[in-house]
Amino acid sequence: MGAMKPVSNNLVETCLRNILKEEEFKLNPKRGNGERGVDIIASKGGVSHYIEVIGAKKQGPARSKDFYEGFFRTVSRLNDGAKNCALALPDSFGKGMNRRVKQHFEAWKRIGAAFPELEIWLVDINNRTYQRYAWAELAKGV
Repeated sequence: MGAMKPVSNNLVETCLRNILKEEEFKLNPKRGNGERGVDIIASKGGVSHYIEVIGAKKQGPARSKDFYEGFFRTVSRLNDGAKNCALALPDSFGKGMNRRVKQHFEAWKRIGAAFPELEIWLVDINNRTYQRYAWAELAKGV
């Protein structure tokens, strides 16, 4: 996956919260240090998105560990009644996403089929934008 500029979880979460607020989503309060639970619940038009946020660490193994832990935290929100779950990451993860999908292709497809409500949101902190992808959609172009 190569060198990636580190980006803190807090920076990604703050940026995404600001964007969603501008898009007139109603947001849950930001959690304090050590508090458990979903990072962001963004609601609009009767639809709520349960969003787990991870940053990007410098070392590839630490990024991978965060990604896989973030995935499990995201799907665990189904226990909270979530109908839409998202793992939000810095857009720099997008550069290695095809490689990650290819490496785990069969599992990736099956996860997408098992969790149709699961999305990945890539957050561009520099341009203050984000792109949403259904988990299963990412396997289609590989």
